Amino acid sequence: MLAFLCLVLHLVSAYGSASKAKNIIILAGQSNMSGRGGVQNNTWDGVVPLQSKPNRSILRLTANLTWVEAHEPLHKDIDFRVTCGVGPGMVFANRVLQRDPSLGPLGLVPCAVGGPIGTKISEWGRGMFLYKQLVRRAKASRIGGGSIRGLLWYQGESDTVSEADAKMYKRRLLNLFNNLRSDLGSPSLPIVLDLRYLWSLHWRRGRCGQGS
Repeated sequence: MLAFLCLVLHLVSAYGSASKAKNIIILAGQSNMSGRGGVQNNTWDGVVPLQSKPNRSILRLTANLTWVEAHEPLHKDIDFRVTCGVGPGMVFANRVLQRDPSLGPLGLVPCAVGGPIGTKISEWGRGMFLYKQLVRRAKASRIGGGSIRGLLWYQGESDTVSEADAKMYKRRLLNLFNNLRSDLGSPSLPIVLDLRYLWSLHWRRGRCGQGS
C-alpha cells in the first residue's frame, strides 16, 4: 500500500501541471492484477466497488490497440482464457485523479495474464510471448500522444511452488524490470510491485531449507 501511494504522489508532484496528453500506466503480472474480484465458479457477479467506478478521464487500451473508456473487468480481452473480475487498476487510477484531477486523461494498459493456472516470472522473460505482448502494447499506447509514467506489477504466487523458482525469483524479476526499462527507452520508469507474495516466497525457501 505504501508503494502504491508513493507512485500516486509521484504522479501528482511530477506531472500535475502537464498537458492533456495521456499519462499512461502499464498493468502487468498474473491473476491478482488481471482481476479475480467477485469471480466464483467462473462467473463474475458484476459488482463494482465505488473505488473502481468508471471515470471519463480513465481510458483503457483494448486488445486491438484502441482507446476506450475504462471499466471493469479491465483485462477481459487480455486474460481471456478465464473469467476476469475486479482488479487493482481502476482503484489506482481513481486514487490518482482524486489527488489531482489535472492528471487526466489516464491511460491504463492491461497486460496481466493469469490464465487457469497462473504465470511464472520465467514466462515474462525477454523474447517470451507475455514480454513481447507487453512491450508491443506499451509502445502502441504512446501513439497519438502520451507518456508511460509507471508500471504496476502483481505476480509471484506461481513461483512459490518450486524451491528452484523461488530462489531464482529475485534475479528474474530484476532482469525483467531492467529489460523493460531498456526496451521502452525509460531507464527511470517507476515500478510498483505488491509485496505480499514475497512473504510466500520467503516462507517457501525457509521451509525447503529446514527439510533438507
